[in-house]
Amino acid sequence: MTNPRTIHIHRDKWHLAWDHSIEPVASIESGETVSLDMTDSSCGQIGPDSTVDAIKNLDFGRVDQVNGPVYVAGAEPGDTLEVEFLDLQPANWGWSAIIPGFGLLADEFSEPALKIWRLEGGAEGWAEFAPGIRIPVEPFCGEIGLAPGAPGALSTIPPYRHGGNMDTKHITKGARLFLPVEAPGALFSMGDGHAAQGDGEVCGTAIEAPMQATVRLTVRKDLKINEPQFVTAGPLARRTNTAPYYVTDGIAPDLLEATRKAIRHMIEHLQKNYGLSRADAYMLCSVAVDLKLCEVVDLPNFLVGAFLPQSIFTA
Repeated sequence: MTNPRTIHIHRDKWHLAWDHSIEPVASIESGETVSLDMTDSSCGQIGPDSTVDAIKNLDFGRVDQVNGPVYVAGAEPGDTLEVEFLDLQPANWGWSAIIPGFGLLADEFSEPALKIWRLEGGAEGWAEFAPGIRIPVEPFCGEIGLAPGAPGALSTIPPYRHGGNMDTKHITKGARLFLPVEAPGALFSMGDGHAAQGDGEVCGTAIEAPMQATVRLTVRKDLKINEPQFVTAGPLARRTNTAPYYVTDGIAPDLLEATRKAIRHMIEHLQKNYGLSRADAYMLCSVAVDLKLCEVVDLPNFLVGAFLPQSIFTA
């Protein structure tokens, strides 16, 4: 019995919309694997030697590109495509930024900022934020999706029922993602590599990094779903869930405002206790702090917690 083949998608095979009229760059049989060589989410506009000018001049018409699409034989509307993540390898660098007009607290952070990260040790390595603060690398891809069934182009910026920009940090190596098929052949695409991210990605960027990914794509005729579902590879955030968390709560009658308050309180905590600038604290929240819905039933107020892993502090 021969092993299923693997096809390779080069980094120049990308597109900027979810649209079933885009011609596939490759075709595979169900159960075969695809390797993708992906640029960072800026589509190469930011590099390891970039300065904040790259943020000032960022062309948003080129961000959040995805590699593909890949036609999967036998996939028909109403089926489910199972995506098994076999390998995710980030480059040795990445970036985080504050982009004016973007992020949870966009009205409070109007000045651009850029941090270039050096990633050590590959997929099991670390990235140093500042002396005494190390972020464990846990790579995943923010953009994973299929073409919509309805005609017309959809932006890659939001998530949809067929996938898209889900930015879910738990879809790591070993995870299995299930996506509802809306177009013949499914037309699978993926991109937006992240070396690490906090749940919520509050400033709008994670550790954005070029990524090499290998996935197995299998058509599931036995599974009917309406929106994405997934199985994690194991315990959540296994590399950061190794010590206590410090949590700041946000309480408000509006869920979004409760979330904003939780992050504001965490920024203040990081400034006061770790000597970070407000901008650096905001970016650290985006790559390390997990947002959790702690209380949603005792109205009129919601309670959102911002969870800071204490294991990232080495000094």
